[in-house]
Amino acid sequence: MKLIAPGQHCDDLARALPAFRRSAGVTERWGKTLARVLSDGGRLLVAGNGGSAAQAQHLTAELVGRYRDDRPAYSAIALHADTSSTTAIANDYGVHEVFARQTCAHGRRGDILMLLSTSGASANLLEAAQEAMRIGMPVWSLTGPEPNPLAATSDESLCVEAAGSATVQELHLVAVHMICESFDREIAARPVAGTPAEEDAS
Repeated sequence: MKLIAPGQHCDDLARALPAFRRSAGVTERWGKTLARVLSDGGRLLVAGNGGSAAQAQHLTAELVGRYRDDRPAYSAIALHADTSSTTAIANDYGVHEVFARQTCAHGRRGDILMLLSTSGASANLLEAAQEAMRIGMPVWSLTGPEPNPLAATSDESLCVEAAGSATVQELHLVAVHMICESFDREIAARPVAGTPAEEDAS
């Protein structure tokens, strides 16, 4: 077993952070796009395995609930959170189909599928990406270092360059919060129905 020196975990995170900060434009763009899609009645589907599942579910909680200030609820579904569906699909169709079949059930053209993976090589996420593309859904991915199959398959990706999966997951959580900040800024800037700004635009 390889032992980690005291403080090395923090050092790894500090080394990865400067490169990650340069990806702020991606999270800003994703947050603005989500605000537009979800405000217009679309939905976000999210999935991951293990720790990445927890990060994905964190994002849906922030959108359905709230990130900081009170605002309307928006449609965001963590596909792995439905244990009855995931286990039934895994049992009947195989583990590689657990997210693809739910994407087929819940996704519509113009919705967004976001996939989180430290390796970028999980078969069940790759199958979901293919299904989303068949439907006409944009695919975004948060992954570890590139090149990796999921990033190559996605319409857009944010690939974290870090030595270990723990650091990748920690920066994925930062990305989730940055997306939520951008989302909330865009929602706050949008005219409320019936306001003069909207009436002038009509």
